[in-house]
Amino acid sequence: MLRLAAFAVTTSALAAAASGPLPPLPLGLLASPDRLTVSVSSSGNPRADGEYRLECGTPPSGTHPQAAKACERLDELAEQHKDPFAPVSKRQLCTQQYGGPATARVTGTWHGHEVNARFERTNGCEIDRWKQLEPLLPSARS
Repeated sequence: MLRLAAFAVTTSALAAAASGPLPPLPLGLLASPDRLTVSVSSSGNPRADGEYRLECGTPPSGTHPQAAKACERLDELAEQHKDPFAPVSKRQLCTQQYGGPATARVTGTWHGHEVNARFERTNGCEIDRWKQLEPLLPSARS
């Protein structure tokens, strides 16, 4: 009887181990939509300055004035395997041109990653970085 009980416990343990953990759910079912807060100041366009919320779900939503286009742009950058929120490399040579006093901060989550990025237009690299994110960031005037 003791051998039979030990056999039952062993086979149950082996069966559980062989089956392994349950397979993960597809990413689309677990992933929450991208949620960002965009704060813009001194853009040269008073209507563009302010704080906006953006949720890139289906459909895009939030208070961002161009929510659908902003989410489209973020999707394009993701397809190109670019991180739109990465800072300019300190090794990057940049033209010394001034693009105006505009600043922006983007916080939240994008593709499951925390975002806390600052944007300004203090040199050619920063101007380009800003332009790459239009219309998430508004067109700025110098």
